[in-house]
Amino acid sequence: MNLKKLRSKIDGLDKEIIQLLNSRAQVAGDIACLKREHGQSAYSPDREREVLKKLALLNKGPMSAGALEAIYREIMSASLSSHIPLRVAYMGPEASFSNLAALKKFGSQVDYLACNSIAEVFLEVERGNADYGVVPVENSIEGAISYTLDMFVESDLKICSQIVLDVSHNLLANCPKSKIKRVYSNPQVFGQCRLWLQKNLPEAEYIEVSSTTRAAQIAASQKNSACIASSLAAKIYKLDVIAADIEDSPHNITRFMVVGTSEVPKTGKDKTSILFSIKDSVGALHDMLVPFKKYKINLTKIESRPSKKKAWDYYFYADMLGHIAEPRVKKALDELENKCKFLKILGSYPISD
Repeated sequence: MNLKKLRSKIDGLDKEIIQLLNSRAQVAGDIACLKREHGQSAYSPDREREVLKKLALLNKGPMSAGALEAIYREIMSASLSSHIPLRVAYMGPEASFSNLAALKKFGSQVDYLACNSIAEVFLEVERGNADYGVVPVENSIEGAISYTLDMFVESDLKICSQIVLDVSHNLLANCPKSKIKRVYSNPQVFGQCRLWLQKNLPEAEYIEVSSTTRAAQIAASQKNSACIASSLAAKIYKLDVIAADIEDSPHNITRFMVVGTSEVPKTGKDKTSILFSIKDSVGALHDMLVPFKKYKINLTKIESRPSKKKAWDYYFYADMLGHIAEPRVKKALDELENKCKFLKILGSYPISD
């Protein structure tokens, strides 16, 4: 078969794909309208997981699973935005890692609202100015994002999904590496690139700013300045990538939470997050953990935080496998509630692969 015939075949397939995509979008719109009539959210993390799982099983190649998921992420994003406007808040500005995480989950076709802080993300969702918010909760190297955990204490928002983002840091500048005198980034990023910086830019001044995007804005406007930020920031702010992948660990992963006002049905592969505080007595924390062992529930994370209301008073953030709708999870949490001073269920949501 010659090139002309092969291209003609591609044209025919494209015609079919467009027809099918529009048919799919119409059905998705009918579903969105039906859900709106019943007061349900147009975005369903449980259904999203189900669709992506089926696609992975149907895919026989040569397209990779990751490429197919990225394509369908945009298809679902376009379907959502064309029928019911969806607005997602994130800690900005544009090209921040929170922005990248939001794009990974919701695609490029929804409306985005860049916020100045994690607190503002929560506030915009609580006020109804955004349907969902994306906030960082944990980095595999630097640990928990404490401010996010603190926000969950006061907020009534629910965790409805999580995003796991492979974080790659790049040194960006408009000058050669030998000319760099100052490097801008946020404190966590400096912590993740400490060894590389000590080896490659030991004489440079490291200046902490609020976000990697703000760092890129400064580096683009100042002579002999660089920043550590994403490759997307390099494109937006017209900076050169002086060195790529400079993070000290190749397994640099940040976990983000999607917060909203609705609860998510179980999918069969879920996680539940809670907050609780304990009574001040010997063995109190041990007693709190007994129900989880009793009902064979795996705790994947437990983190303590000072309550900020009373000296030496702490609350605990915990993740567990299972959904609140599962009887054994409910029984364990009922027993925990009887033992502790305070218990708050932050939400059950699908596990990200």
